[in-house]
Amino acid sequence: MAGMDDTEALVSIGAFARRVGLTPSALRFYDDCGVLRPARVDPATGYRYYAPDQEPRAVLVRRLREAGLPLVDASVVLDGSPEEARAVLARHARRTRATAAAAQAAIDDILRDLSGDAGRGEARVGGAELAGAVRQVAPSAACGAVREEFPVLGCVLVELTGQEVRLVATDRYRLAVRVLRPTAVTGGPRDALVDVATMKEVASWAVRLPEVGIEIDGRGVRVHGGGDQRDIPAADGTFPSYRVILDDLPAARHRLIVDRDALRRVLADEGPVILCTDERHGLVVRHGTAETALRAVRTGPPLRIAFDPDVLLPAVEASVR
Repeated sequence: MAGMDDTEALVSIGAFARRVGLTPSALRFYDDCGVLRPARVDPATGYRYYAPDQEPRAVLVRRLREAGLPLVDASVVLDGSPEEARAVLARHARRTRATAAAAQAAIDDILRDLSGDAGRGEARVGGAELAGAVRQVAPSAACGAVREEFPVLGCVLVELTGQEVRLVATDRYRLAVRVLRPTAVTGGPRDALVDVATMKEVASWAVRLPEVGIEIDGRGVRVHGGGDQRDIPAADGTFPSYRVILDDLPAARHRLIVDRDALRRVLADEGPVILCTDERHGLVVRHGTAETALRAVRTGPPLRIAFDPDVLLPAVEASVR
């Protein structure tokens, strides 16, 4: 009797396909590949029948394939350990982002050619917004010996796409990226490397203007507004591929929200500092034998990490309030 009940609970391949959002032909293919075997195959007719408890696996197969995961990798997610599944999905996500970025770059090039204005792009943003963005990324630009060895690291990369303006700076140890949403964009995607000191001078002028235009062409960047303009010549060199770094960053495990001015005062002392999460206060900053407790909202497991204040303080000072 139990065997009869089990058989009656099974559904045909067509009914099962409708339930899980797959086609019968796809189910036959997954059976042949060993990914999703039917619960029973009629020996006389060859008809496939599926059990209700197979639906979650079938739905997961569908979702993995919709995400473009190769069948070999999908098998690992289906039957491997959680750690193996996470590793496979993380690698696929990186590949997908790289493919999407390459496609977007190709589309941007085509759009730039079709626009009839391939040599120039322009966006309009708030003057104070531009000044704030420069203030935030400039401390991450290289100076001193590092800049002498790698001149491009003493520059700010200004990028204009169809949707945003990006300012980027790095000294190999810090990477700052600020995105601005323009009120208007004309022309094709463009980018230019400009000297950080000159960019800071332009920011000091632009901060008083309600809106400025940022124009990028082969000669550099031109910022205009209020009947005046500032020209920033383009620097030579190729900026590092910072998008690759951002794409490979793992998900954040810790997050601390702390009063910026209070943290700045603590970091003003000389010598390495150790930041530790604390159940009662949220954050404890240690300078040698001295400890300062700061109230903070935190997420993630316990944290203990050391910094050189000369590296951390400029990042804190450049942060968004």
